[in-house]
Amino acid sequence: MTGSAAVLATIGYGLAAIGPGIGIGILVGKTQEATARQPELSGKLNATMFIGIAFVEALALIGIVMGFLFQA
Repeated sequence: MTGSAAVLATIGYGLAAIGPGIGIGILVGKTQEATARQPELSGKLNATMFIGIAFVEALALIGIVMGFLFQA
């Protein structure tokens, strides 16, 4: 990969990581709101939150793998 292509790939992955970062922030925030409203459901909410975080984080991992697979 040439110098400019490497820079563009780095910038592209940085931009691709913004989406999952926002998604995880929203997910955790909404889980905290739900726990504050119904503390008795905190165990179920946390389990569901971690499953959701795994799916959202998979988007970032797919983005970095695609960067490695499709190098110019």
